[in-house]
Amino acid sequence: MSAPGILIAAARSGSGKTTLALGLMRALTRRGMRVTAVKCGPDYIDPAFHAAATGREGINLDSWAMEPGLIAALAARAGAEADIIIAEGAMGLFDGAPEGAGGTGASADIAALLGWPVLLAHDASGQAQTAGAVIRGLASHDSRVKIAGVVANRLGSDRHRRLVAESVAALGLVLFGALPRNDAVKLPERHLGLVQAGETEGLDARLNALADFIEAHVDVTAIVKAAESAPQALDPSATPKPPAQRIAVARDAAFSFFYPHHAQSWRAQGAELVFFSPLADEPPQDADLCWLPGGYPELHAGALAQAESFLSGLRRFAQTRPVHGECGGYMVLGRLLTDAEGRAHRMAELLELETSFATRKLHLGYRIATLSGDHCLGPKGRVLRGHEFHYATVTREYGEPFALARDAYSDTQSPAGLRAGLVSGSFFHVIS
Repeated sequence: MSAPGILIAAARSGSGKTTLALGLMRALTRRGMRVTAVKCGPDYIDPAFHAAATGREGINLDSWAMEPGLIAALAARAGAEADIIIAEGAMGLFDGAPEGAGGTGASADIAALLGWPVLLAHDASGQAQTAGAVIRGLASHDSRVKIAGVVANRLGSDRHRRLVAESVAALGLVLFGALPRNDAVKLPERHLGLVQAGETEGLDARLNALADFIEAHVDVTAIVKAAESAPQALDPSATPKPPAQRIAVARDAAFSFFYPHHAQSWRAQGAELVFFSPLADEPPQDADLCWLPGGYPELHAGALAQAESFLSGLRRFAQTRPVHGECGGYMVLGRLLTDAEGRAHRMAELLELETSFATRKLHLGYRIATLSGDHCLGPKGRVLRGHEFHYATVTREYGEPFALARDAYSDTQSPAGLRAGLVSGSFFHVIS
Protein backbone atom coordinates (compact mmCIF):
# COMPACT_ATOMS: atom_id res chain seq x y z
CA MET A 1 0.00 0.00 0.00
CA SER A 2 1.42 3.35 -1.04
CA ALA A 3 1.34 6.49 1.06
CA PRO A 4 -1.81 8.61 0.74
CA GLY A 5 -1.60 11.40 -1.80
CA ILE A 6 -3.31 14.61 -2.79
CA LEU A 7 -2.87 16.62 -5.99
CA ILE A 8 -2.87 20.42 -5.98
CA ALA A 9 -4.39 21.77 -9.21
CA ALA A 10 -6.13 24.88 -10.51
CA ALA A 11 -8.18 26.30 -13.35
CA ARG A 12 -5.10 27.86 -14.96
CA SER A 13 -1.44 28.71 -14.50
CA GLY A 14 -0.63 31.49 -12.06
CA SER A 15 -3.36 30.55 -9.60
CA GLY A 16 -1.05 29.88 -6.66
CA LYS A 17 -0.38 26.14 -6.97
CA THR A 18 3.34 26.48 -6.22
CA THR A 19 2.76 28.75 -3.23
CA LEU A 20 0.28 26.29 -1.74
CA ALA A 21 2.35 23.22 -2.62
CA LEU A 22 5.65 24.49 -1.20
CA GLY A 23 4.04 25.94 1.92
CA LEU A 24 2.16 22.71 2.58
CA MET A 25 5.23 20.53 1.91
CA ARG A 26 7.40 22.51 4.31
CA ALA A 27 4.63 22.75 6.94
CA LEU A 28 4.15 18.97 6.97
CA THR A 29 7.89 18.35 6.99
CA ARG A 30 8.24 20.62 10.02
CA ARG A 31 5.56 18.52 11.71
CA GLY A 32 7.82 15.50 11.32
CA MET A 33 6.06 13.88 8.37
CA ARG A 34 7.98 12.20 5.55
CA VAL A 35 6.73 14.05 2.49
CA THR A 36 7.45 12.91 -1.07
CA ALA A 37 6.72 15.47 -3.77
CA VAL A 38 5.45 14.85 -7.29
CA LYS A 39 5.36 17.31 -10.17
CA CYS A 40 2.86 16.61 -12.92
CA GLY A 41 4.20 17.21 -16.40
CA PRO A 42 7.62 18.16 -17.77
CA ASP A 43 9.32 20.50 -15.32
CA TYR A 44 12.81 20.65 -13.83
CA ILE A 45 12.60 23.78 -11.72
CA ASP A 46 9.64 23.09 -9.41
CA PRO A 47 10.96 19.66 -8.32
CA ALA A 48 14.17 21.26 -7.04
CA PHE A 49 12.07 23.53 -4.82
CA HIS A 50 10.02 20.52 -3.73
CA ALA A 51 13.22 18.74 -2.68
CA ALA A 52 14.37 21.80 -0.74
CA ALA A 53 10.99 22.05 1.01
CA THR A 54 10.79 18.38 1.98
CA GLY A 55 14.43 17.32 2.27
CA ARG A 56 13.58 14.40 -0.04
CA GLU A 57 13.98 13.88 -3.78
CA GLY A 58 10.68 13.86 -5.65
CA ILE A 59 9.66 12.73 -9.14
CA ASN A 60 7.80 13.85 -12.25
CA LEU A 61 4.73 11.98 -13.53
CA ASP A 62 3.46 12.68 -17.04
CA SER A 63 0.58 10.79 -18.64
CA TRP A 64 1.43 12.06 -22.13
CA ALA A 65 4.96 10.67 -22.09
CA MET A 66 4.55 7.74 -19.67
CA GLU A 67 2.56 4.52 -19.94
CA PRO A 68 0.17 3.82 -17.03
CA GLY A 69 2.42 1.02 -15.77
CA LEU A 70 5.39 3.35 -15.49
CA ILE A 71 3.32 5.99 -13.70
CA ALA A 72 2.09 3.40 -11.19
CA ALA A 73 5.59 1.98 -10.66
CA LEU A 74 7.16 5.40 -10.07
CA ALA A 75 4.33 6.45 -7.74
CA ALA A 76 4.65 3.22 -5.77
CA ARG A 77 8.35 3.77 -5.29
CA ALA A 78 7.75 7.42 -4.33
CA GLY A 79 5.24 6.42 -1.65
CA ALA A 80 7.09 3.40 -0.29
CA GLU A 81 8.95 5.34 2.39
CA ALA A 82 6.67 8.36 2.79
CA ASP A 83 3.82 9.36 5.08
CA ILE A 84 2.13 11.44 2.38
CA ILE A 85 2.60 12.39 -1.27
CA ILE A 86 1.94 15.99 -2.28
CA ALA A 87 1.62 16.43 -6.04
CA GLU A 88 1.68 19.76 -7.85
CA GLY A 89 -0.21 19.99 -11.12
CA ALA A 90 0.75 21.87 -14.26
CA MET A 91 -1.25 24.60 -16.00
CA GLY A 92 -4.99 23.96 -15.66
CA LEU A 93 -6.33 20.70 -14.23
CA PHE A 94 -7.48 19.35 -17.61
CA ASP A 95 -4.89 20.92 -19.92
CA GLY A 96 -2.98 18.43 -22.07
CA ALA A 97 -2.13 17.32 -25.60
CA PRO A 98 -3.27 14.61 -28.05
CA GLU A 99 -1.71 11.18 -28.64
CA GLY A 100 -0.52 10.59 -25.10
CA ALA A 101 0.91 7.29 -23.94
CA GLY A 102 -1.31 7.06 -20.86
CA GLY A 103 -3.53 10.12 -21.21
CA THR A 104 -3.31 13.69 -22.42
CA GLY A 105 -0.61 14.81 -20.01
CA ALA A 106 -3.21 16.57 -17.88
CA SER A 107 -2.89 16.59 -14.11
CA ALA A 108 -6.39 15.10 -14.00
CA ASP A 109 -5.04 11.92 -15.62
CA ILE A 110 -2.58 11.40 -12.76
CA ALA A 111 -5.25 12.00 -10.11
CA ALA A 112 -7.63 9.54 -11.80
CA LEU A 113 -5.03 6.85 -12.40
CA LEU A 114 -3.61 6.90 -8.87
CA GLY A 115 -6.80 7.64 -6.95
CA TRP A 116 -5.54 10.91 -5.50
CA PRO A 117 -8.16 13.54 -4.64
CA VAL A 118 -7.63 17.04 -6.01
CA LEU A 119 -7.14 20.14 -3.89
CA LEU A 120 -8.05 23.17 -5.98
CA ALA A 121 -5.97 26.31 -5.58
CA HIS A 122 -8.42 28.90 -6.88
CA ASP A 123 -7.40 32.48 -7.68
CA ALA A 124 -10.46 34.46 -6.58
CA SER A 125 -9.08 37.88 -7.44
CA GLY A 126 -11.57 39.91 -9.45
CA GLN A 127 -14.51 37.62 -8.61
CA ALA A 128 -16.74 36.56 -5.72
CA GLN A 129 -19.77 34.28 -6.33
CA THR A 130 -18.41 33.51 -9.81
CA ALA A 131 -15.73 31.47 -8.05
CA GLY A 132 -18.42 28.93 -7.30
CA ALA A 133 -19.39 28.66 -10.96
CA VAL A 134 -15.80 28.06 -12.07
CA ILE A 135 -15.21 25.50 -9.33
CA ARG A 136 -18.50 23.76 -10.16
CA GLY A 137 -17.30 23.33 -13.73
CA LEU A 138 -13.98 21.86 -12.64
CA ALA A 139 -15.65 19.52 -10.14
CA SER A 140 -18.19 18.15 -12.63
CA HIS A 141 -16.07 18.01 -15.79
CA ASP A 142 -14.62 14.51 -15.35
CA SER A 143 -16.28 11.82 -13.23
CA ARG A 144 -12.91 10.08 -12.74
CA VAL A 145 -11.62 13.04 -10.70
CA LYS A 146 -12.62 13.64 -7.09
CA ILE A 147 -12.32 17.20 -5.77
CA ALA A 148 -11.40 17.10 -2.07
CA GLY A 149 -11.88 20.80 -1.55
CA VAL A 150 -10.61 24.30 -2.25
CA VAL A 151 -8.04 26.78 -1.03
CA ALA A 152 -9.05 30.24 -2.25
CA ASN A 153 -6.18 32.56 -3.11
CA ARG A 154 -5.57 36.31 -3.44
CA LEU A 155 -8.51 37.44 -1.33
CA GLY A 156 -8.78 41.14 -0.66
CA SER A 157 -10.95 41.39 2.46
CA ASP A 158 -13.05 39.49 5.00
CA ARG A 159 -16.14 40.23 2.92
CA HIS A 160 -14.43 38.84 -0.17
CA ARG A 161 -13.57 35.70 1.78
CA ARG A 162 -17.14 35.29 3.02
CA LEU A 163 -18.65 35.57 -0.47
CA VAL A 164 -16.23 33.01 -1.91
CA ALA A 165 -16.74 30.68 1.08
CA GLU A 166 -20.50 30.79 0.61
CA SER A 167 -20.20 29.95 -3.08
CA VAL A 168 -17.93 26.97 -2.31
CA ALA A 169 -20.20 25.72 0.50
CA ALA A 170 -23.19 25.82 -1.86
CA LEU A 171 -21.41 23.18 -3.96
CA GLY A 172 -21.00 20.85 -1.01
CA LEU A 173 -17.21 21.26 -1.12
CA VAL A 174 -14.83 22.01 1.74
CA LEU A 175 -13.01 25.35 1.84
CA PHE A 176 -9.74 24.30 3.47
CA GLY A 177 -8.39 27.82 3.58
CA ALA A 178 -8.32 31.33 2.21
CA LEU A 179 -5.05 33.09 1.37
CA PRO A 180 -4.94 36.88 1.41
CA ARG A 181 -2.93 38.78 -1.18
CA ASN A 182 0.70 38.69 -0.12
CA ASP A 183 3.51 39.57 -2.52
CA ALA A 184 6.07 39.01 0.25
CA VAL A 185 5.93 35.23 -0.28
CA LYS A 186 6.59 35.36 -4.04
CA LEU A 187 9.71 33.63 -5.37
CA PRO A 188 12.06 35.32 -7.89
CA GLU A 189 11.74 34.40 -11.58
CA ARG A 190 13.78 34.40 -14.81
CA HIS A 191 13.22 33.41 -18.47
CA LEU A 192 12.55 29.67 -17.94
CA GLY A 193 10.45 30.15 -14.80
CA LEU A 194 11.53 30.45 -11.19
CA VAL A 195 15.17 31.17 -10.42
CA GLN A 196 16.66 27.77 -9.61
CA ALA A 197 16.34 26.58 -6.03
CA GLY A 198 20.11 26.43 -5.56
CA GLU A 199 20.44 30.06 -6.66
CA THR A 200 17.55 31.52 -4.63
CA GLU A 201 18.95 33.62 -1.82
CA GLY A 202 17.71 32.68 1.63
CA LEU A 203 15.65 29.80 0.26
CA ASP A 204 15.22 28.00 3.58
CA ALA A 205 13.90 31.15 5.23
CA ARG A 206 11.58 31.75 2.26
CA LEU A 207 10.20 28.21 2.55
CA ASN A 208 9.62 28.62 6.27
CA ALA A 209 7.82 31.90 5.58
CA LEU A 210 5.61 30.08 3.05
CA ALA A 211 4.89 27.37 5.62
CA ASP A 212 3.99 30.00 8.22
CA PHE A 213 1.68 31.66 5.68
CA ILE A 214 -0.09 28.38 4.88
CA GLU A 215 -0.35 27.33 8.53
CA ALA A 216 -1.94 30.68 9.38
CA HIS A 217 -4.64 30.54 6.70
CA VAL A 218 -5.19 26.86 5.80
CA ASP A 219 -6.43 23.84 7.77
CA VAL A 220 -3.35 21.71 7.12
CA THR A 221 -4.54 18.84 9.34
CA ALA A 222 -7.80 18.56 7.41
CA ILE A 223 -5.92 18.39 4.11
CA VAL A 224 -3.82 15.49 5.42
CA LYS A 225 -7.01 13.66 6.40
CA ALA A 226 -8.46 14.26 2.93
CA ALA A 227 -5.54 12.54 1.18
CA GLU A 228 -6.21 9.03 -0.07
CA SER A 229 -4.16 6.07 -1.27
CA ALA A 230 -4.75 3.29 -3.76
CA PRO A 231 -3.06 -0.12 -3.89
CA GLN A 232 -0.09 -0.04 -6.27
CA ALA A 233 2.26 -2.84 -7.27
CA LEU A 234 5.84 -1.84 -8.01
CA ASP A 235 6.73 -3.34 -11.39
CA PRO A 236 10.47 -2.80 -12.02
CA SER A 237 10.07 -3.86 -15.64
CA ALA A 238 7.96 -0.76 -16.28
CA THR A 239 10.74 1.67 -15.34
CA PRO A 240 13.24 3.16 -17.85
CA LYS A 241 16.32 1.05 -18.59
CA PRO A 242 19.71 2.67 -17.90
CA PRO A 243 21.62 3.76 -21.03
CA ALA A 244 24.90 2.49 -19.51
CA GLN A 245 26.20 0.75 -16.40
CA ARG A 246 28.27 3.66 -15.05
CA ILE A 247 27.13 7.14 -16.10
CA ALA A 248 28.98 10.42 -15.58
CA VAL A 249 26.35 13.15 -15.20
CA ALA A 250 27.18 16.88 -15.23
CA ARG A 251 25.53 18.62 -12.29
CA ASP A 252 25.92 22.24 -11.22
CA ALA A 253 24.23 25.61 -11.83
CA ALA A 254 24.77 25.27 -15.60
CA PHE A 255 23.58 21.63 -15.82
CA SER A 256 20.66 21.06 -13.48
CA PHE A 257 17.81 19.77 -15.66
CA PHE A 258 18.03 16.05 -14.94
CA TYR A 259 14.86 14.16 -14.06
CA PRO A 260 15.01 12.40 -10.66
CA HIS A 261 12.91 9.49 -11.95
CA HIS A 262 15.68 8.66 -14.42
CA ALA A 263 18.30 8.57 -11.68
CA GLN A 264 16.05 6.53 -9.39
CA SER A 265 15.08 4.04 -12.11
CA TRP A 266 18.62 3.62 -13.45
CA ARG A 267 19.99 3.02 -9.96
CA ALA A 268 17.19 0.58 -9.17
CA GLN A 269 18.36 -1.49 -12.14
CA GLY A 270 22.00 -1.54 -11.11
CA ALA A 271 23.46 1.51 -12.82
CA GLU A 272 25.87 3.82 -11.00
CA LEU A 273 25.74 7.60 -11.42
CA VAL A 274 28.88 9.70 -10.96
CA PHE A 275 28.28 13.43 -10.79
CA PHE A 276 30.83 16.06 -11.83
CA SER A 277 30.82 19.85 -12.17
CA PRO A 278 31.93 21.50 -15.42
CA LEU A 279 31.80 24.90 -13.71
CA ALA A 280 34.37 23.59 -11.21
CA ASP A 281 36.44 22.54 -14.26
CA GLU A 282 35.94 18.85 -13.56
CA PRO A 283 36.15 16.44 -16.53
CA PRO A 284 34.05 13.29 -16.87
CA GLN A 285 35.97 10.13 -16.07
CA ASP A 286 35.66 6.51 -14.91
CA ALA A 287 32.34 5.99 -16.71
CA ASP A 288 30.81 4.22 -19.72
CA LEU A 289 28.72 7.22 -20.79
CA CYS A 290 28.82 10.98 -20.23
CA TRP A 291 25.43 12.70 -19.94
CA LEU A 292 25.21 16.51 -20.18
CA PRO A 293 21.74 17.59 -19.01
CA GLY A 294 20.04 20.84 -19.82
CA GLY A 295 20.22 23.90 -17.63
CA TYR A 296 21.53 27.44 -18.00
CA PRO A 297 24.85 27.30 -19.88
CA GLU A 298 23.97 30.67 -21.43
CA LEU A 299 24.34 32.27 -18.00
CA HIS A 300 27.74 30.64 -17.47
CA ALA A 301 29.12 30.54 -21.02
CA GLY A 302 32.24 32.55 -20.15
CA ALA A 303 33.15 30.25 -17.25
CA LEU A 304 32.50 27.13 -19.33
CA ALA A 305 34.68 28.44 -22.16
CA GLN A 306 37.54 28.88 -19.67
CA ALA A 307 37.06 25.41 -18.12
CA GLU A 308 39.91 23.79 -20.05
CA SER A 309 40.13 20.64 -17.92
CA PHE A 310 36.44 20.00 -18.48
CA LEU A 311 36.53 20.71 -22.22
CA SER A 312 39.71 18.78 -22.96
CA GLY A 313 38.56 15.91 -20.71
CA LEU A 314 35.22 15.80 -22.51
CA ARG A 315 36.98 15.62 -25.89
CA ARG A 316 39.19 12.76 -24.67
CA PHE A 317 36.17 10.93 -23.26
CA ALA A 318 34.33 11.25 -26.58
CA GLN A 319 37.15 9.50 -28.46
CA THR A 320 36.30 6.13 -26.86
CA ARG A 321 32.94 6.42 -25.08
CA PRO A 322 29.49 7.91 -25.83
CA VAL A 323 28.60 11.49 -24.89
CA HIS A 324 25.02 12.76 -25.05
CA GLY A 325 23.73 16.27 -24.42
CA GLU A 326 20.18 17.49 -23.83
CA CYS A 327 19.26 21.10 -24.60
CA GLY A 328 21.87 23.13 -22.70
CA GLY A 329 24.19 20.14 -22.78
CA TYR A 330 23.68 19.95 -26.53
CA MET A 331 24.69 23.59 -26.92
CA VAL A 332 27.90 22.99 -24.96
CA LEU A 333 28.81 20.14 -27.33
CA GLY A 334 28.74 22.64 -30.20
CA ARG A 335 31.35 25.08 -31.47
CA LEU A 336 30.04 28.44 -30.29
CA LEU A 337 27.46 29.68 -27.77
CA THR A 338 26.58 33.37 -28.04
CA ASP A 339 25.22 34.86 -24.83
CA ALA A 340 22.42 37.41 -24.43
CA GLU A 341 24.92 40.29 -24.73
CA GLY A 342 26.14 39.03 -28.10
CA ARG A 343 29.46 37.62 -26.89
CA ALA A 344 30.50 34.37 -28.59
CA HIS A 345 32.11 31.68 -26.42
CA ARG A 346 33.99 28.63 -27.65
CA MET A 347 32.47 25.36 -26.46
CA ALA A 348 33.55 21.71 -26.80
CA GLU A 349 33.57 21.70 -30.64
CA LEU A 350 32.37 18.09 -30.82
CA LEU A 351 29.35 18.88 -33.02
CA GLU A 352 28.87 21.29 -35.92
CA LEU A 353 26.53 23.49 -33.92
CA GLU A 354 26.37 27.19 -33.09
CA THR A 355 23.64 28.69 -30.91
CA SER A 356 22.72 32.18 -29.76
CA PHE A 357 20.77 33.88 -27.00
CA ALA A 358 21.29 37.33 -28.47
CA THR A 359 18.07 36.78 -30.44
CA ARG A 360 15.71 34.63 -28.40
CA LYS A 361 12.68 32.65 -29.44
CA LEU A 362 10.63 30.32 -27.25
CA HIS A 363 10.48 26.67 -28.31
CA LEU A 364 8.03 24.76 -26.12
CA GLY A 365 6.01 21.56 -26.26
CA TYR A 366 5.85 17.79 -26.22
CA ARG A 367 7.92 15.94 -28.81
CA ILE A 368 7.93 12.40 -30.24
CA ALA A 369 11.43 11.45 -31.43
CA THR A 370 12.51 8.42 -33.48
CA LEU A 371 16.19 7.49 -33.16
CA SER A 372 17.98 7.80 -36.51
CA GLY A 373 20.56 5.15 -35.58
CA ASP A 374 21.56 2.76 -32.82
CA HIS A 375 22.18 4.76 -29.64
CA CYS A 376 22.70 4.31 -25.91
CA LEU A 377 19.00 5.19 -25.56
CA GLY A 378 17.95 2.34 -27.82
CA PRO A 379 18.18 0.79 -31.28
CA LYS A 380 17.54 2.65 -34.51
CA GLY A 381 13.84 3.37 -34.89
CA ARG A 382 13.06 3.41 -31.16
CA VAL A 383 10.44 6.02 -30.33
CA LEU A 384 11.12 8.32 -27.39
CA ARG A 385 8.68 10.70 -25.74
CA GLY A 386 9.78 13.97 -24.22
CA HIS A 387 9.63 17.73 -24.55
CA GLU A 388 11.45 20.84 -25.68
CA PHE A 389 11.73 24.06 -23.69
CA HIS A 390 14.35 26.66 -24.57
CA TYR A 391 14.90 30.14 -25.96
CA ALA A 392 18.06 29.43 -27.97
CA THR A 393 18.34 30.22 -31.67
CA VAL A 394 20.35 27.83 -33.84
CA THR A 395 22.67 29.75 -36.19
CA ARG A 396 24.48 26.68 -37.54
CA GLU A 397 23.57 22.99 -37.35
CA TYR A 398 25.21 20.62 -39.80
CA GLY A 399 25.52 16.83 -39.87
CA GLU A 400 23.62 13.62 -39.30
CA PRO A 401 20.54 14.08 -37.06
CA PHE A 402 20.26 12.44 -33.66
CA ALA A 403 16.60 11.70 -34.35
CA LEU A 404 13.55 12.61 -36.38
CA ALA A 405 11.00 14.44 -34.26
CA ARG A 406 7.54 15.92 -34.40
CA ASP A 407 5.36 17.75 -31.93
CA ALA A 408 2.11 16.46 -30.45
CA TYR A 409 -0.01 18.41 -32.93
CA SER A 410 1.78 17.47 -36.16
CA ASP A 411 2.39 14.40 -38.31
CA THR A 412 5.43 15.98 -39.98
CA GLN A 413 8.84 14.80 -38.81
CA SER A 414 11.99 16.88 -39.12
CA PRO A 415 15.64 16.30 -38.19
CA ALA A 416 16.38 16.90 -34.52
CA GLY A 417 19.84 17.43 -33.09
CA LEU A 418 23.10 15.98 -34.33
CA ARG A 419 25.31 12.94 -33.97
CA ALA A 420 28.96 12.54 -34.93
CA GLY A 421 30.96 9.47 -33.97
CA LEU A 422 30.17 8.69 -30.33
CA VAL A 423 28.76 12.18 -29.66
CA SER A 424 25.09 13.11 -29.91
CA GLY A 425 22.65 15.68 -28.65
CA SER A 426 19.48 17.65 -29.30
CA PHE A 427 17.09 20.10 -27.68
CA PHE A 428 14.85 17.10 -26.92
CA HIS A 429 14.52 16.18 -23.20
CA VAL A 430 13.73 12.48 -22.76
CA ILE A 431 10.92 11.71 -20.29
CA SER A 432 10.34 8.04 -21.12
